[in-house]
Amino acid sequence: MKTTDILMLLGGLALFLYGMQMMSNGLETAAGNKMKQILEKLTSNRIKGVLVGAIITAVIQSSSATTVMVVGFVNTGLMTLNQAVWVIMGANIGTTITGQLIALDIGAIAPLIAFLGVACIMFVKNEKIRHISSIFAGLGVLFIGMDMMGDAMAPLQDSATFINFMTTFKNPLMGIAIGAIFTALIQSSSASVGILQALASTGMIPLSSAVFILFGQNIGTCITAVLASIGTRPNAKRTTIIHLMFNIIGTIIFTIISLTTPFVSIMEGITSDPVAQIANVHTTFNIITTLLLLPFGTYMAKLATKILPESQEESEQVQHLKYIVPFESNYPVGHATLVISQIQREVTRMIEKVKANVEASYNALLKGEGASLDEIEETEEYIDYLNAEISRYIVRLMSVEMSEDDTRRINNYYLALSNIERIGDHAMNIAEYTRNMKKWDISFSDDARTEIKKMKQVSMNILNVIDFTDATTPAAQLETISKYEFLMDDMEKKYRKRQIKRAKKGDCKAESGILFSELLTDFERIGDYALNIGELHADM
Repeated sequence: MKTTDILMLLGGLALFLYGMQMMSNGLETAAGNKMKQILEKLTSNRIKGVLVGAIITAVIQSSSATTVMVVGFVNTGLMTLNQAVWVIMGANIGTTITGQLIALDIGAIAPLIAFLGVACIMFVKNEKIRHISSIFAGLGVLFIGMDMMGDAMAPLQDSATFINFMTTFKNPLMGIAIGAIFTALIQSSSASVGILQALASTGMIPLSSAVFILFGQNIGTCITAVLASIGTRPNAKRTTIIHLMFNIIGTIIFTIISLTTPFVSIMEGITSDPVAQIANVHTTFNIITTLLLLPFGTYMAKLATKILPESQEESEQVQHLKYIVPFESNYPVGHATLVISQIQREVTRMIEKVKANVEASYNALLKGEGASLDEIEETEEYIDYLNAEISRYIVRLMSVEMSEDDTRRINNYYLALSNIERIGDHAMNIAEYTRNMKKWDISFSDDARTEIKKMKQVSMNILNVIDFTDATTPAAQLETISKYEFLMDDMEKKYRKRQIKRAKKGDCKAESGILFSELLTDFERIGDYALNIGELHADM
């Protein structure tokens, strides 16, 4: 190969990968959040999960992107490990669509597809059409790159050394290793399979050798998910183990089949086109492997759990972010959805801890028990930790380019955090009153205790309305919260007047009156902050 051929090969590979990136970017902005809903709702059983994984991967042209997305969703708890098994299996089927499209040889019209896509991006103002056009422009660029790679490698057909190396594998493991390593380096099985097809189109590599490289490429594609799982929770790491198991088992099965049966001859008999032959083997590999392993999906999940058992960090006793993990990937598909889901679930977890502390603080005050105060203080420390860590994560995200809607959601979560943390502070104030009452040897009157019970009930009512996981009724939530907040303001004024009357009658000590007045302030502020949170949620 001449220097110009090498440069053309690199340029073709660059266009191929950039075309895939354009398609992914277009899909992310056009339907990124919808994909989250699909993955969440349509993976209720194994058949649906496989179909979802196959369809999404066929659209975005990358099983690595789908698997990285699944790793992220498992990491945030949006998807269970069992659900992930089916989607990964489907992703392996969906990724074969690239090879089939290449086999259709639509490269002749690829420049036209790219031109029309870019023209729409440049001149059409409708944002949705521009995003869809980006997908088609990427597809066109992908095929232009594919043709460039094929032309660049054409001179290799005159190289006796290269042809001899590619056609006489003494050990199938060498072919598997070549395919796995090359795919791991470029992190795209679609690209590596496309290059293999371009090589086969020149007639330099027979199918009998190409199949082993192809099997290795299926293993190599797992490297992207493995890299994406670094720093994630154990359950997300188990997802990558399942992905590896699927492709390694499939490779073992088909290597044995290729060596002991006329499998290669049968595939050659279906079509004489070497490009289509590789596409058909790739599709057959993934469909047959999926059908064979489909009944054992749950066992694969259990095996992955045994390989990577539960760690101490998965326990709630240790302060940690359960759902948020910085998630870096070359594949942007679902990235905005992922980080928003991480934040949403972590903020919800923080709210649950605040609610638990508010209820525990009221109970301690009513019972006069100081035994639970240590536990309340520990929870408050956890709340402060979550506030700091989630805020730090959001600040890092502010430099990442996202859609206007996604940016607003993230900013609103950031503002909501301080309000949630303030409610936790007021819960801690209420708990401290218990300690002061014991220290000063004072108690509340029966009337005051009755009012405290009502305050507790209303406080829990307004906090229980807040639900960031429900995106369908934020306006209704805000309306209910507003009613409770108005009620809390009214109760605060009414109870304060009653307290003044009790003090004038001498029904309570001055110290208890001061504590009750402080309690009313805390009660009223809880309502104010809950209203702020409700308004921020509605604005999302």
